[in-house]
Amino acid sequence: MRRFENKSAVISGASRGIGLAIAKKLAGEGASIAILAKTTEPHPKLSGTIFTAVEEIEAIGGRALAIPTDIRSEEAVQSAIDQAASAHGGIDICVNNASAISLTPTSKTAMKRFDLMFDVNVRGTFLLSRECLRYLPDSSNPHILNISPPLDMHPRWFGPNVAYTMSKFGMSQCVLGMAAELSSQGIAVNALWPHSVIATAAISNVIGDQASLAFCRSPEIMADAAAAILARDSRSFTGQFCIDDVLLTDDGMTDFSGYRIDSSQPLWSDFFVPDGTPEIEPLVMPPDPRRLS
Repeated sequence: MRRFENKSAVISGASRGIGLAIAKKLAGEGASIAILAKTTEPHPKLSGTIFTAVEEIEAIGGRALAIPTDIRSEEAVQSAIDQAASAHGGIDICVNNASAISLTPTSKTAMKRFDLMFDVNVRGTFLLSRECLRYLPDSSNPHILNISPPLDMHPRWFGPNVAYTMSKFGMSQCVLGMAAELSSQGIAVNALWPHSVIATAAISNVIGDQASLAFCRSPEIMADAAAAILARDSRSFTGQFCIDDVLLTDDGMTDFSGYRIDSSQPLWSDFFVPDGTPEIEPLVMPPDPRRLS
């Protein structure tokens, strides 16, 4: 299936994890990918750079461009978007995946980390979306997709780590507002969030440990869900806050076992999933949810 033949996608924070999985999925179905991220040299704890991401995409027959970009910089983002559009003949898809995290209570949140989360999660999402709007109106099926949660304004999500929660909900507020603003132009703006914790380097190396991955699903479930959203008609599917397995179930998927890292372990639920969300597979809250995102 080549649902994204001749389409151009810009993805932030796609040197690893969910962003890279989405990039590979779209590239495998024909899209040209621009990888926007800061990681140009290997990190001692986090594998992958923008260049290794491109190598992985090219290894599956895809086309990709590595553009070193600090999405906090207006000039850098403007330049990156122009490079991507010039190389790939425009922009059809913008995926705001880049995110900073600090799961700390108010008294333990350094203002440097507070500023980083708001600069990357909120400002970076708004900025990248804004710059893509110089090209998206020319697409036949333009989409903006934010990797951010449903706007479930429940105190339990704010109490443990108010700064992080505000920043992630800020990304979702961009969805709410931009979907209303851009609907007349036929530009879809949606959000996607995982039902379970996703096995990424951030979980194993920064937040939890290697053993935590056994309780997770692979990033490919988010990639498959993202592709399902981005293939939909932008004029009729917008302003939606999607949960990965619920969306895929609605599209007819019935077997999710292939996404499990270890089927013998219980599956951990992620943050920010509203009460009443259909439980596709049994989920349990992690023993210390403040360590996870």
